[in-house]
Amino acid sequence: MKTSAAPRAWQRMLSGRRLDILNPSPLDVEIEDIAHGLARVARWNGQTQGGVIFSVAQHSVLVADICALLDPALSPRGKLYALLHDAPEYVIGDMISPFKAALGSVYREFEARLAQAILQRFSLNPDPPAALERLTKKADRISAFFEATRYAGFEADEAKTLFGAPDVAPEPLESLLAPMSSEQAQALFLDRFKAFDRGP
Repeated sequence: MKTSAAPRAWQRMLSGRRLDILNPSPLDVEIEDIAHGLARVARWNGQTQGGVIFSVAQHSVLVADICALLDPALSPRGKLYALLHDAPEYVIGDMISPFKAALGSVYREFEARLAQAILQRFSLNPDPPAALERLTKKADRISAFFEATRYAGFEADEAKTLFGAPDVAPEPLESLLAPMSSEQAQALFLDRFKAFDRGP
């Protein structure tokens, strides 16, 4: 009797790594794969104005820089954690919050496994200090406000209701909020990674 083979549970990356999405190993995580993937994943399900997507890589750099504005004493490793806060999306894509909520624990389990493997790969604590987690989430909401009002068609009042009013000025972030190609976003993400990964 013919038995059906188990479905393939790995993704081949451009580095040649085969990442098991059910049981990801830190040994199969490469920063070049993360940067390449995130630079080609669209925020807001691609429902943004303009000729280029606003990528998760660009968003990740923006969040890390907002964290540094909110906490000038933040360590390079803290900035690295912020840079990698959405790194699992290089495998699973960027799902909008309502869809994540609808999927519930199934999505969260996959995301958590990938996040743990990524953080371990770069010697970051899988259970970061609560203050760093709060800071990153606050910066994430501020980034979402700027993206929503500039690219995703939200009015300021609606964005404030959903994400809160930003308490940093956009002026220091203008270069990161400007349209950016996937190649530019990928290079910028890798530059930030190299800068943060060297620090204590």
